[in-house]
Amino acid sequence: MENYPIRTKHAADRFLTLLKTRGPLSAAVLAGELGITGEGARLQLVKLAEEGLVQSESTSKGVGRPVLIWSLTPLGNARFPDTHTELTRELIQTIKHVLGKEALDNVVNAREKNQLEKYNTALQGITGLENRLTSFAAIRSGEGYLAEWKKEGNTYYFIENHCPICCAATECDNICTSEMRTFVSILGEATSVSREEHIINGARRCVYKIEQVDTPTL
Repeated sequence: MENYPIRTKHAADRFLTLLKTRGPLSAAVLAGELGITGEGARLQLVKLAEEGLVQSESTSKGVGRPVLIWSLTPLGNARFPDTHTELTRELIQTIKHVLGKEALDNVVNAREKNQLEKYNTALQGITGLENRLTSFAAIRSGEGYLAEWKKEGNTYYFIENHCPICCAATECDNICTSEMRTFVSILGEATSVSREEHIINGARRCVYKIEQVDTPTL
């Protein structure tokens, strides 16, 4: 079960968003997801390739003709930009070098507190893990994270296909630690949360593994 609505206005944006959120895909899969013909998908992909936004790689699985798998290029990924990248980097470096690491940690902690207050207010009254994941994904998507969640067996995965604060997180690793603490707090003591994939470490996306745990009864 996956929960991520594709809401884009233009055909090119719909292709790019699918490749961003789902990873490399064939033209046939893209066509099926978008409800268009395979030929229509191929024509759009060729156009996007000419613009330098996507690239293809031929893969072969057993017998049969090789299949072209399409993915975003760095230019395509840049269509989902970081927010005020250069200014963010300069501000973090200034705080670190002029005021010191402790001051930067204080800023990160203050941000974490503000985030928790905002999320808790938005999620107030929403009960049940799946309902909270759905609402939290919508909130994070509104902030630019292209968030979704899925369930495999008894395990949940919260997926963020884009990181709009990647520049800040690269300059200050405490931000990612703070994000993890926020997730743990939002999802509650009855869950165990671990980060399985991390954009900062070279992954395509950030993935959080969420498992419900038994709480002792008194």
